[in-house]
Amino acid sequence: MLRTPRALLLDFGGVLADAPPQPPAAPALVRRLSELVGAAVPGERIARDLGEGHRAYARWRDDVGSADDPVELPHGQVWADFVTRSWPQEARDAVEREATALAYAWTWREQWAVRPGVREALHHAATAGLPMAVVSNTLCGAAHRDFLASAGLSGLFSAEFYSDEAGPRKPNPRLAHLAARAIAVPIEDCWFVGDSVHRDVVCARRAGTGAAILMRSPRTDREAALPGVEPDARIEDGHGLLALLRRSAGG
Repeated sequence: MLRTPRALLLDFGGVLADAPPQPPAAPALVRRLSELVGAAVPGERIARDLGEGHRAYARWRDDVGSADDPVELPHGQVWADFVTRSWPQEARDAVEREATALAYAWTWREQWAVRPGVREALHHAATAGLPMAVVSNTLCGAAHRDFLASAGLSGLFSAEFYSDEAGPRKPNPRLAHLAARAIAVPIEDCWFVGDSVHRDVVCARRAGTGAAILMRSPRTDREAALPGVEPDARIEDGHGLLALLRRSAGG
């Protein structure tokens, strides 16, 4: 039996929202970049470099996750290091000026949807008086924040912490500590709910949370096993989280 939490720290993609894969070179983003840089970079090259940049940034995220204190890269550096590094200087400068708006466009998913049972679990937690905070790695937290607002969920969260705004990247425990301090609940009294053993469960263990809850998503199934690291509970969706909360409270 898990000890009843006094607060919840929740990941975004794979926990609060389904995050279906998006083509790394989405046509709308290619068009936007093409309009921005004009004839300096052909559209085919933009699409190719976006695809290669997407894969290179994903590899960087995986690699930096094994560091002691991983931190997020600024928007401009992501574009410069992974996408535009071989572009003419005038095109690189144009992208740099619009780096944050472009990061938002690269992050946003029209297909995002609130995961099954999540609304019910969040409303149950709010009724029980549990403060909640989002703790998420992302290229652009503003896109996540806007989705939660459009889904009518923002008012349920006392705080939202995104790696591009706060600096630390999970499994850096500082991101969880920042969230716990913001909601004024000791970290050992918080449940941490995520869909990645490598990022979320490790972060929870390093931060000293009261429990690490693994919510299954497609990413969970793709991850390699991490010997010696196990969550305190495994759930399938928000319905599973609601059941855990009820059991921990004795009903």
